[in-house]
Amino acid sequence: MEIMLYIAAFIAVVAFVVLVVYAVTTFKQVQKTMSNVTETLDGIEKQMEGVTDEATQLLNKTNQLAEDLNQKSAKVDGLFDGAKSMGNSVKNFNHSLQQLSNSISKTASEDPEKVSQAVKWGSAIIDLWKKKKK
Repeated sequence: MEIMLYIAAFIAVVAFVVLVVYAVTTFKQVQKTMSNVTETLDGIEKQMEGVTDEATQLLNKTNQLAEDLNQKSAKVDGLFDGAKSMGNSVKNFNHSLQQLSNSISKTASEDPEKVSQAVKWGSAIIDLWKKKKK
């Protein structure tokens, strides 16, 4: 029976040695894997630095373009303000002409004889001016 105990102990020692060998092999593989992971992460970190630099440059260029666009837009706003003022002036001039036309129409309808005489005088003045011009 004692021999059985020695055999059992020997089997346990062999099993333990096999377990240790497999554990050491596994740990070496894990170490290689972790080394590869570290290299990969270092590469990714370098690439991210490059991407970050490019993104920063792109953002700076975008900000410069936006500022330039705002300056040009402000210049164009002045042009539109001028056009608006010009449009208001034309509108006021048209309104004045309309009032003058209405006044002339009203006067003409009130006293047609004076209008006829004024037209004759105007025609005569234009004829004299044309003759003098020739």
